[in-house]
Amino acid sequence: MNSKNEIKITEPSETVEVHLADGHTLTGKRGTSAGEFFRAVSEDTANPIIAAVVNGDLRELSYPIKIESTLKAVKISSADGARIYRRSLTFLLEYAFQQLFPKGKLSIDHSVSSGGYYCQVAGREQLSLEELEMLTQRMQAEVTGDRPFLREEVPLKEAIQYFEKLGHKDKVNLLVHRKKDYLTLYRLGEYMDYHHGYMVPSTGYLCWFDLQDSNGGFVLRFPRRHNPNQLMPMKNYPQLLDAFRRYGDWLTRLGIDSVGALNNAILAGRTQEIVLVSEALHEQHVADIANQIAKRKDKLRLILIAGPSSSGKTTFSRRLTVQLLALGISPFPLELDNYFVDRENTPRDENGDFDFEILEALNLSLLAEHLQKLTAGERVQLPRFNFKAGKSEPGEKMQLQEGQLIILEGIHGMNPNLIPASLRGQSFRIYVSALTQLNLDRHNRISTTDTRLLRRIVRDARERGYTAQETISRWESVRRGEKRHIFPYQENADIMFNSALAYELAALKPFATSLLRQVPHGTPEYIEAKRLLAFLEWFQHFDTHFVPDNSIAREFLGDSALKNFKWWQGERT
Repeated sequence: MNSKNEIKITEPSETVEVHLADGHTLTGKRGTSAGEFFRAVSEDTANPIIAAVVNGDLRELSYPIKIESTLKAVKISSADGARIYRRSLTFLLEYAFQQLFPKGKLSIDHSVSSGGYYCQVAGREQLSLEELEMLTQRMQAEVTGDRPFLREEVPLKEAIQYFEKLGHKDKVNLLVHRKKDYLTLYRLGEYMDYHHGYMVPSTGYLCWFDLQDSNGGFVLRFPRRHNPNQLMPMKNYPQLLDAFRRYGDWLTRLGIDSVGALNNAILAGRTQEIVLVSEALHEQHVADIANQIAKRKDKLRLILIAGPSSSGKTTFSRRLTVQLLALGISPFPLELDNYFVDRENTPRDENGDFDFEILEALNLSLLAEHLQKLTAGERVQLPRFNFKAGKSEPGEKMQLQEGQLIILEGIHGMNPNLIPASLRGQSFRIYVSALTQLNLDRHNRISTTDTRLLRRIVRDARERGYTAQETISRWESVRRGEKRHIFPYQENADIMFNSALAYELAALKPFATSLLRQVPHGTPEYIEAKRLLAFLEWFQHFDTHFVPDNSIAREFLGDSALKNFKWWQGERT
């Protein structure tokens, strides 16, 4: 019996169809790159296409399309596009620096909130303004020349030998622990390096950048996502820089200057030592902050604590309370979440959704009234917000003891408009964030955002029952709120506490890995999960039983002794 739909063996056609996200279908020669397909329909030079999602997987624009495919553009204004642009720009900087200053050692250290990476030079004197201008011009010449970034896979053994010859000990330490027997290198001219992730096809894509002298080093400036073809003015950030430098000094004391060095230490049986010293350095800093508060206690009435999501604010606040108690100071924790306005009065964002992160979502007049009365020794009936009903209800009555300080923790703590002007001079502001300084190597930095996201994925799964997919899907909104309401005010802090721990990504790895592997292929979150899984592969397994129960890491790993810690003195009913 013959089938109505006749099936027969045939030769593959010379062309292939590509289906774009906007509904268009293109036909081109089999093996045509994703970039060539996009060039046929897109001429957006202000927000260029940087990469592609092909059949659910992130790919470079040079990726050849050999079968019928769905194709989605990845622009510089997207998270993945921004990462690819910045990574490629870093490689261009490396190349130009090596060409001009072959005896120097360039390190890409930490991010700058206005859009940039702080860089340092070792092995020679710091770059003069004239040399920095030479470096800028060399990079611009490469952009004008539009030279290709060539990708090649080499046997791991050959890659290690290449970096050994160049004296890149940090890269060798990293690669000797690699499980795969090959490494993807990128080449520009005769210069090669490994970079954790994809690149743009050529230097011509890297139109927007600048180099600016800063704090004994320089900043490689690049556009922020919301304005992808312009550079933002660079502000001073002395508090943030000091926090990064303090953590760098800690890593030096530990003898761990890269992930490869951390892996070596773990395999050498130094796990307990790393944990003990890391935690001691944390406790030393918490105690120092408590002592600063104690010295000014006669002039202070408020301790304000703020920081981005998953920075460890809760555990820090409780460890600070313990240190203050040891100094004879009994702080009262005032919960900012209880000061939300009724749901019907909550402001809405540009999409018409309730915006709970804007300052005006709080009843600022009531908060001001209560702070002034409490600090004056008066009895106050605190509010209690019923999140289920979306209503503010009467809470307990409270009266502080003489000289008792209030701890107020929340995302707006560094915003001067949170509290009455009369109390600003009586406040001590602490900014908490996980400012990771431990990098894969001196050219491949670890994003502080990635550290916080991995923390949140693990904690959300345990405490809220969220999948990794759900946490990743919410992360963009969380980040948007941080950029609007937290980061612009971080330099208002009296002091910054860096909650990062040298060992924590190795400790989080087994928990995060199992969760990330459950993200389904084909979902928007899969690409991010795949990127994080590849990143975690660089870390050696770490036994978490060495982590003490009062560690900030325990806020995310679980079993924190401080989870239910509460302390107060004063009259409350």
